[in-house]
Amino acid sequence: MAGNIDQKVKKRLLRFLLRDKLDIRKSLLCSFLEMKSCTTVEIYDYLIKQGFNVNYRAVSSMVGQMHSRIGILRFYLAKERNVYSLKEDYFDIVKIILTPYSSRDSISGTGTTIT
Repeated sequence: MAGNIDQKVKKRLLRFLLRDKLDIRKSLLCSFLEMKSCTTVEIYDYLIKQGFNVNYRAVSSMVGQMHSRIGILRFYLAKERNVYSLKEDYFDIVKIILTPYSSRDSISGTGTTIT
């Protein structure tokens, strides 16, 4: 059963990344691997420092999508801000999808390309 859920999450995550023309979503996922937990403001600042021209609302939307549609984030409220973190169960899946061979050539290793 858990393997089936993992496959569904992986499929949703791959679809999320396939729409990522500028690697913003990929960097967003990397931020959760690096920072463990963070607010939307911290993620926004991280992406700006990475050189992305993105607005706060877009970042908030991507984080919300990762939480509600993909289901890989958890959150808690701290000082009027949501703090997001990657669920432990999905840490390895995200790492596998973001491996070096997936950089712009192939996310899944099955010929699916991101351009």
